[in-house]
Amino acid sequence: MKLVIDNAIPFIHGVFEPYGTVVYKECDKIGPEDLKDADALITRTRTRCDAALLEGSAVKIIATATIGTDHVDLNWCDAHGILVRNAAGCNAGGVAQYVFSALYGTASRRSISLAGKTIGIIGVGSVGHRVENMGQNLGFRILRNDPPREAVEGPFEFCSLDTLLQQADIVTLHVPLNDSTRYMADRAFFKKMKPGAFFINAARGEVVDEQALLEALPRLGPVIIDTWDHEPDVNRELLERVAIATPHIAGYSYQGKQNGTAAAVRAIAHYFGIQPLFEFFPQTEHPEDEAVRLNLRGKTQGEIAAVFQYNYPIFTDDFMFRLHPEHFEKLRSEYRYRREVYLE
Repeated sequence: MKLVIDNAIPFIHGVFEPYGTVVYKECDKIGPEDLKDADALITRTRTRCDAALLEGSAVKIIATATIGTDHVDLNWCDAHGILVRNAAGCNAGGVAQYVFSALYGTASRRSISLAGKTIGIIGVGSVGHRVENMGQNLGFRILRNDPPREAVEGPFEFCSLDTLLQQADIVTLHVPLNDSTRYMADRAFFKKMKPGAFFINAARGEVVDEQALLEALPRLGPVIIDTWDHEPDVNRELLERVAIATPHIAGYSYQGKQNGTAAAVRAIAHYFGIQPLFEFFPQTEHPEDEAVRLNLRGKTQGEIAAVFQYNYPIFTDDFMFRLHPEHFEKLRSEYRYRREVYLE
């Protein structure tokens, strides 16, 4: 068995060596020649897995250590017998922590009260559900918009996009990237939002029309952007004008990376029958990397903001990104994974 693995995937070096030949390469240097005799590919979102890469290869399975699969041509892979497995929900806790660290941090800096506010969650999959749970724990009213889930589960727990945009004080995107979500946040979208509402995108950059967002900034409240159209070439004007800007690291928690790598390794192990790796999970290397459990009931907004900033000082990430936006990929690849926070 031969595997080609993105060398930036953490906790994976040495795992498959007892069972086959392993080639590690940088994500943008994985090419057709590497895959001609490879049985499997383990990747992240930065490697486009399509006919140009895979035609004529021996690849039987692609495991991506990410929630998203928009970097994989799923139809082409299906037509050519290549199984694709992702790490569903792996970084949900990290993204939820990012959302509330950004929200409370920005509200504290701008003296905005969050008491009685409504969070509108667009896309209530693994990540959106974790944001919902944390928001409920913190006393927010929640509005949920998820047409695919509503079609299956019925309308009672969901609302229309128009209703959400008109009522939510905080709008946060957690949708996958597909034909129905690409540039969904357009001029009409922003015109329907409440004046002064927060806007958060920690989903995919391509779900937001960035020019429309720039035009809407004067009537919106704080805007928090982690994912950007045309990454790594980010819109510098937008970068300068938003409240918080980060280089696509919302899900970069220690636990999220453990989950993503574990899912990829297990997918390959089950496909090839490598029984010792069926339940693989990376071990926590240091006690300080353990997740943190908090009880914030009865705390003031300022105290909650301080706790979130202590566990994840998001403005440090914002500062470093603004200082060197041209180092987008370097900031991601050298990121010091933070530990997740769970609310009791």
